[in-house]
Amino acid sequence: MKYLSRVCASLALTIAGLSSVNADEYNHRYSKGDNVNFYVHKVGPYANPQEGYNYYSLPFCAPDNEHHPEKPNSAKNEGLFNKLRSNSIGEYLGGHALRHSGHSVQYAPDAAYTESCTKSSLTKEEADKFIKATKDQWLYQMYLDDLPVWGMVGEMYSKDEDTAKTPHVYTQRAVVVQYNKDRIIEVDLVSDPDSLVEIKPGIELKFQTKFVWEPSTKEFRSRFDKYLDKPFFKHHIHWFSLFNSFMMVLFLMGLVALILVRTLRKDYARYALSSGDIEEDAEYDEDGKPIETEGLVKGGNDDYGWKQVHGDVFRSPAMLTIFSAVLGTGWQLIVLTLGVILFAVAGPIHGEVHEDRGEMQHAIIMCYCFSSIVSGYVGGSYFKLYNTTKSGGKKGSDSKWQVAMFLTVILFPLVVVGILSILNGIALVYGTVNYVPFLVIVKVFFIWIFVSVPLCIFGTLAGRHAKIGGVKGTAGCLSTTDFPCRVNAIARPIPEDAPWYGKPMNLIPFAGLLSFGSIFIELYYVLTSIWNYKIYHVYGFLLGVYGILAIVVSMTTIIVVYFCLNAENYLWQWTAFISGGSTAGYVFLYGIYYFMFKTAMTGFIQTMFYFGYMSLMSLTLGMLCGTIAHFSANRFVRTIFQNVKLD
Repeated sequence: MKYLSRVCASLALTIAGLSSVNADEYNHRYSKGDNVNFYVHKVGPYANPQEGYNYYSLPFCAPDNEHHPEKPNSAKNEGLFNKLRSNSIGEYLGGHALRHSGHSVQYAPDAAYTESCTKSSLTKEEADKFIKATKDQWLYQMYLDDLPVWGMVGEMYSKDEDTAKTPHVYTQRAVVVQYNKDRIIEVDLVSDPDSLVEIKPGIELKFQTKFVWEPSTKEFRSRFDKYLDKPFFKHHIHWFSLFNSFMMVLFLMGLVALILVRTLRKDYARYALSSGDIEEDAEYDEDGKPIETEGLVKGGNDDYGWKQVHGDVFRSPAMLTIFSAVLGTGWQLIVLTLGVILFAVAGPIHGEVHEDRGEMQHAIIMCYCFSSIVSGYVGGSYFKLYNTTKSGGKKGSDSKWQVAMFLTVILFPLVVVGILSILNGIALVYGTVNYVPFLVIVKVFFIWIFVSVPLCIFGTLAGRHAKIGGVKGTAGCLSTTDFPCRVNAIARPIPEDAPWYGKPMNLIPFAGLLSFGSIFIELYYVLTSIWNYKIYHVYGFLLGVYGILAIVVSMTTIIVVYFCLNAENYLWQWTAFISGGSTAGYVFLYGIYYFMFKTAMTGFIQTMFYFGYMSLMSLTLGMLCGTIAHFSANRFVRTIFQNVKLD
């Protein structure tokens, strides 16, 4: 199953026309003297990871070899310099549009060799580009056999301390390649500090790149270890945060158990006393008055509490069509996230996702497409279930199911396309490498329209025709399905004098804060991986935190819903969803804090990309957590009303 991920990606994206790669690049095996492609990726400010430009947007000169378009040795090599590599959809979506560097690299030559070129008479415009790149600490990224290397364009330098520092550019660098038999194991790039040249208009720059090949005994499977920064990700703080989150789960589970075992038991006893079910067990004093049992008095105490809303608790939520689509999308995101994490956790089986550019993007596309059937089924079945209570069970009253299905299909893609279109437009205007070509967008659209949409429609139809048994309606009540209680025809007014702990707006912020507290340490590691040149690889941690988050969201939502129902507020569906979804607000606020105090990002491009991605991440997490919250609240509400005797 070594190449399972590649096979699956190829099957899912065949209609998109994914381009094949060179066999040597794919297998990472070479023979002595074979050509090894050396690609350039981007150049840009170190502090702004998303602000990357074409490497040759700076006035670097092309190597004087057969790949240069002015010096072709054959038709095959003509124009290879700066030519766009055949990249996959995942690579384009990840901003990895590689181009050929123009360097001629051969596998394991007998001696080191140097490629050089001369940039004569810098114009003022070219000099200004180098000066800006040096002052803003620009670095470039290159790839040799899929191994990345980085190098600084230049630095501010002066020969003595009394002289002001001026922009200098590196003109000599060494690419050191370690190999083991027929495989490349490690690549390093070292810039020579003695080659710094001050940038001035009219000067001549002679760039040299020396390729040094060294044998190594390291294993091929460990060649990415140097990029993983294991001490950072597996620090004791990381382990402690996971333990701390686990203890929070135990506390919340204990709190919920207290509510379910003690408080609800008292509620059941009180309701039973009021209905006379335990008349024979009642105790009386000498005057014949009932004695309090566990703080409860028999008789007449059934006029408050959550039992009073039994005829309204399963009433259709407001904006049912939208709510059905939101829940369907939320379940799709739950399955999508779990699928992607499990795919990454199984990296040792099929290949680590961080070793192949675009692999994570391929996994997301695959999981999103195939989980569309889940969103359709949940949205369709939920709309059918609650539309009956909304319309009184009249024939043909579910005519809006097509609208619900359409919203389920389009809701999340519309949000994603809206945000990414803005970012892609910015990338196009400013000429960054993050721009996704129109043809790639068309391919993704066809994948969505021919795979995701049909599966979502099929899921909706399956959900609508699912047989759900339940309680039949009676006089004065609406017909219901799969509900423990009948729904009254006339809605009960919600008390306005509820205590502060019975008002949703007072409880929701605390629920979101507790949920955020279970993930904020892991969120720091995720954001650092995205914005500070780290490679996230501890997906086992992420899977554990994902499970903890689901439990915390469930527990806090149950508490919120119980207090609201006890205040006779039966509008629990949206309350539960917003209670879980409020976690997203704290995530976005933390994103603002991280941007201001944990990074040195500046400029319009980087700011827009950062907050665009944070908005998308927060919205996705909000829908996911809101759906988990609604699921747990739904099970809780059904359970407590199944176990109480109604008149």
